[in-house]
Amino acid sequence: MDRRSFLGKAALGGTAAAASALAAPAYAQGNRTLTLVTTWGRGLAGVHDAAQRAADTITAMSDGSLTIDLKAAGELVGAFEVFDAVTSGQADMYHGADYYFVGQHPGYAFFTSVPFGMTPGEIMNWYYNGNGRAYHDELGEIFGLKSFLAGNTGPQAGGWFAKEIAGPEDFQGLKFRMPGLGGQALGRMGASVQNLPGAEVYQALASGAIDGTEWIGPWADEKAGFQEITKFYYTAGMHEPGAALSLATNLDVFNELSPAHQKIIEIAAAEAHQWNLAQFMNNNGAALQRLQAGGVKVLEFPDSVWDAMGTAAAETMDQYAGDDLYDRLRADYNESMQASSGWIQRSEGAYRAQRDRVMG
Repeated sequence: MDRRSFLGKAALGGTAAAASALAAPAYAQGNRTLTLVTTWGRGLAGVHDAAQRAADTITAMSDGSLTIDLKAAGELVGAFEVFDAVTSGQADMYHGADYYFVGQHPGYAFFTSVPFGMTPGEIMNWYYNGNGRAYHDELGEIFGLKSFLAGNTGPQAGGWFAKEIAGPEDFQGLKFRMPGLGGQALGRMGASVQNLPGAEVYQALASGAIDGTEWIGPWADEKAGFQEITKFYYTAGMHEPGAALSLATNLDVFNELSPAHQKIIEIAAAEAHQWNLAQFMNNNGAALQRLQAGGVKVLEFPDSVWDAMGTAAAETMDQYAGDDLYDRLRADYNESMQASSGWIQRSEGAYRAQRDRVMG
């Protein structure tokens, strides 16, 4: 993958921004208003909440001198159009899952999740105390963005299926909704993978346009109503063990802001990340109990499926090798993950196993 092509795209984006009347900042009585577009339908449990939390916190911390006008998916641009809208200057900021934008650069997947990737604690360690944020900035320089993590769903479920999965062969021809590199891995297992915005998933599953879907986890999935359509629910998946969300500002717009306003965006994003993770973790356990009480069959994939997923994931990750930024990012991500995991397994992992044994 030729990095110069990414730089060329960035240059085109800058030209579009200069030509667009919408790129001009909005002021009212000395206050600045920034337009925030999202990949989420208004009201989608958890993910829209994270965007709204960041927007409200920025406005509150600035005492109204920096106001965020949030536009949900479809209200200004479509869910998957937010990246181009911000790089071109049509909007000032986006909130979304950066793995939707692997077409711009595959490195963006690492800032949501990659198959067999980081858990929430591991990604926080890499991002805030390792090199993760610096790599996010390096990607942003290419496309004219300043990005921060601003949400985390916690571990995501393997998904909802029309029937039980007995082995890898059951993915052959399966029409399944899964974005990012995880979706590409399922494609290598024979699935017909669909990348649908969250607001469209229920109807696609209900109509039979797809045979199954992953979304987030018990709470958000229950809110979406998937249990009304199928009762086979796999609660662990390889694709998003700790999916982060991002808040990205047009780099020119960000650089025009005062240092105080820049810091407010940074802090609001970090607070939304922490708050959102706690929101999901707080709600998932009770939601899973309700789903089970309602007849949902909670399942785990057999080892043969996990093994096939592992092979497909490695092939998916390897296909982008050769791009300098991707290779450096991947190596650093894996090094941090291994270091974090080594300690977590020997501390928290050992403790949890003993707690479950002793306390029942």
